[in-house]
Amino acid sequence: ALYAVLFVLVLFVCVVLHELGHALTARRFGIQTRDITLYPIGGVARLERIPRQPSQELWVALAGPAVNLAIATLLFMMLWAFTSMGWEHFAMAEDSFWAQLLLANLIIVGFNLLPAFPMDGGRVLRALLAMRLSYDRATTIAARVGQGIAILFATIGIYYNPLLLLVAIFVFVGAEGEARLTRIVSTMDGQK
Repeated sequence: ALYAVLFVLVLFVCVVLHELGHALTARRFGIQTRDITLYPIGGVARLERIPRQPSQELWVALAGPAVNLAIATLLFMMLWAFTSMGWEHFAMAEDSFWAQLLLANLIIVGFNLLPAFPMDGGRVLRALLAMRLSYDRATTIAARVGQGIAILFATIGIYYNPLLLLVAIFVFVGAEGEARLTRIVSTMDGQK
């Protein structure tokens, strides 16, 4: 039980570092972070505003997964070093704390890069689309793709993993909220 609690705590540190990656990159573009909130399914860095330049949004969105990729790379190098020192069992055992943490960080990277708006991959999709389309149109497409993935998550969750139902609700509602907010901001900008 102590092992599981320690693993969850260290994993949440990785999630906080992921969100700090977003926050520090946003700060580089002059965007402050209001707060970072942790949930059982991850975290959210609440920025004072979403970057309107697609290239800035792209960098901010990729910063979080890049942190987890860096953590996984460091863990891999550590495990490789342990193996070369003859500590194979410690480094590569299936129940090795460090090997499980490496795998968890890779899962965080992969999961976050799914194009399920408003997750990081959805923001990457919107940023890439906004380089060719209007911001509103890019947001609408990214939101619809995210909602489609949310429906897929819900379907899989019903049969295999109820936690995916929670993720599906978060993604579906978040995508709709983001699309609605973008429409409101665009309307207000058009009235100025």
